Amino acid sequence: MRIHGGLKKALVTGVTAGLMAMPARAHGRQPFPGENVPGENAAGFTESMQEADHFAAQQSEQDRSDAEQEARDREQEKRDREQERKDLEQEKKDREQDKLDRMQDLYDAGREALDDGKYQQAEQKFDELAQKNGPRTDAALYWKAYAENQSGKRDTALATIASLKTRFPQSRWKKDAEALEIEVRQSSGHPVNPESQSDEELKTLALQGLMNSDPQRGIQMIEKRLAGTASPKDKAKMLFVLAQNGSPEARELLGKIAQGQSNPDLQRKAVEYLGIFGGNRAAATLETVYTNSADAGVKRAVIRSYMISGNREQLFKLAKGEKDESLKRDAIRNLGLVGGEKELQQLYQTEPSMDLRREILQGFFLAGQSDKLVQVAETDKDPDLRRTAVRNLGLMGKSDVLQSIYAKDTDRSLKEEVLNAYFIGGNAKGLVAIARSEKDPELKKRAVEKLSLMNSKEGNEYLMELLNK
Repeated sequence: MRIHGGLKKALVTGVTAGLMAMPARAHGRQPFPGENVPGENAAGFTESMQEADHFAAQQSEQDRSDAEQEARDREQEKRDREQERKDLEQEKKDREQDKLDRMQDLYDAGREALDDGKYQQAEQKFDELAQKNGPRTDAALYWKAYAENQSGKRDTALATIASLKTRFPQSRWKKDAEALEIEVRQSSGHPVNPESQSDEELKTLALQGLMNSDPQRGIQMIEKRLAGTASPKDKAKMLFVLAQNGSPEARELLGKIAQGQSNPDLQRKAVEYLGIFGGNRAAATLETVYTNSADAGVKRAVIRSYMISGNREQLFKLAKGEKDESLKRDAIRNLGLVGGEKELQQLYQTEPSMDLRREILQGFFLAGQSDKLVQVAETDKDPDLRRTAVRNLGLMGKSDVLQSIYAKDTDRSLKEEVLNAYFIGGNAKGLVAIARSEKDPELKKRAVEKLSLMNSKEGNEYLMELLNK
């Protein structure tokens, strides 16, 4: 019940009326039993007013407390809704990435089957991939036709090639498909040569010898065979021979293929070899490839090549300037792999996106840079980034640091993340220490729950102590 100004006014009015009704002592007579006396009424009035003020103050404090709690509840609801929105977005991204990963697994399995000469299995993998209508459907159709031809299914292979050319008239696989189509038509009616794989290997060895004795002629032969219908394994070997040669002519041809003269698979392989055998000229070629390509797979191949060659400068440039968030993440991650701690620190200070800052923390983890993670865990204003830093410190085995953070910090969610980090890192000793000293029953319970799942000597001994109490 609240006492507002109106109620106080009513109290005053009532008491005043009592004072004025029978002022006995004012007339010099003794008051009748039960009669109101002005002085006593005034004292009662003062006491009532004090009680009313005290009650009103208590009620006002309760109102203020309730309002603050309501504000906190609203803020928590807002945070919960925002987190739910982020979780839904992340789930959507995860589902899309899972779909892409499954398609990549199919593609890799098909290519592996081709390399092993398991053409029927390869055909099935690429057919399944083609039916998913993903971003590499044209490549799947080409390799399906290739496997069909190797299995002697000439008519089926021609039909698959026709489908590729009709559905993807601008595909970069079209040139390879046309070369395959010529071979299929020329070999129609002829049995499949079971020794073709051995023949290809012998030819590759011969080309390697020719590159050593007559590089110019060897390069011409390699260029011709790369444009033909050799197996993917054989073409990769030829590219390796080309990259290993190191002559200006070989590097020029490798650069042309890296810039998209051939199909995307060969392009990515050429980009990889430029990273392995490159130098300043190769770095310049890779930069041109990245700038001119619209294929995210090719761009990722360039980023990997920068990592292989330890090119922190270019990775830092992409991590700062790339507009595509997925590619930017790749650049940040690979920057960590090449030990770009200073570059990552600069990025963390200037990057406004919380998601990308979280990726930078992963870069620190990959670079083994625990000092920056400790700084973030202890001082960053964003609780989610602090939890990410704690998680990575746990994976790095920084138990002493985590113990200090747990002892000093008052953020409950951060303390729970320390418990998770101990659990993931198998640190039963740290969990036991927290379980022994923690006054918060919920946090103590969390620590014991994790110990019960670890089956460790220290944890089991502590659990027995609890049972024996």
